Amino acid sequence: MFPTPRLFFRTAALALLLAGARTHTQAQITGGQYAFRFLSLSPSARITGLGGAQIAVRDDDVAFALANPAALNPSMDGKLSFQHNFFLSDIQHGYASYAQHLAKLGLTVHGGLQYMGYGELKQADEFGNILGEIKASESAFTLGAGKMLSERLTLGLNFRFAVSTLDVYQSSALLADAGLMYTDTARRFTAALVIRNYGAPLATHNGRREALPNDIQIGFSKRLKYLPFRFSVIAHHLHQWNIRYDDPNAADDEALLFGEDSNQDAGSPFLDNLFRHLIFNGEFLFGAHENFRIRVGYNHLRKSELSVRNYRSLAGFSAGVGLKVSRFRIDAGYGAYHLAGGVFHLGIGTNLKDFFRQ
Repeated sequence: MFPTPRLFFRTAALALLLAGARTHTQAQITGGQYAFRFLSLSPSARITGLGGAQIAVRDDDVAFALANPAALNPSMDGKLSFQHNFFLSDIQHGYASYAQHLAKLGLTVHGGLQYMGYGELKQADEFGNILGEIKASESAFTLGAGKMLSERLTLGLNFRFAVSTLDVYQSSALLADAGLMYTDTARRFTAALVIRNYGAPLATHNGRREALPNDIQIGFSKRLKYLPFRFSVIAHHLHQWNIRYDDPNAADDEALLFGEDSNQDAGSPFLDNLFRHLIFNGEFLFGAHENFRIRVGYNHLRKSELSVRNYRSLAGFSAGVGLKVSRFRIDAGYGAYHLAGGVFHLGIGTNLKDFFRQ
């Protein structure tokens, strides 16, 4: 017998119960609290166009394995991907990965390198005198494997070594991800559970142990029967219920979508907090081989934290396109962060084995 959706949801609920036993109940700030925060950034242009998260899609895109190791499958065999994100200011972020299917072991494995360069930073003394420049960068190397437990259920694990360098100071950490994916091809439905970035620091910048960017996510995706469109809902930060920033200056400015003001009913803070946990996205897949794709996404947490009060903006929205040309798949994604701008992500992927087949 194959695992049923009920079995998957029971497993997911148990994992959430165990992982969320220490959930905080007071309002929290999700940014600026953790080391190695770059590990939470979107690894690919496709995911950037989908709102910054996608864990519930199973296809040949090897970059998905960083978001959810359970996405690893035999169709990724030989796939190589290079992704570069022109982040805010002159910050550069990217990810390169490769996957291989090991038929004898029934495993699909992958390896990837994620990097973050912060450019040249001014070095100054306590009086503001410029003394020179320093460099800051972060990187992480990931190895992972996915195995099909049945025709519908896949288990995946990632292991990661991360290093952060700030001038002459350096810190490092070991982290791991665990993912579970349920795929029903007949109903075109996929559900996934991921526990991300759990581990421990090995060395710190100043001897103080800092928290890691842990996250628990659940995602659902559904491909429509009569329209080449797949929509998804991703729930994140499930280990921490209240992720609203308690800002007294914004007490009369509760917004859910598009910046409308609420009527300050008793339920609006609850709804605002609920929607901060959710990312909505959709992807049009055109052509017999899905060679042309259009993506859109909405991230309410990003909109809530980065919108400027009394100004409308596209903060929280994202879009992207994908096109296959010959042996290469090219993707571009844009995520709107703030009135001041957003991020532009480019990616190119191919199958190395195509170049050696006759």
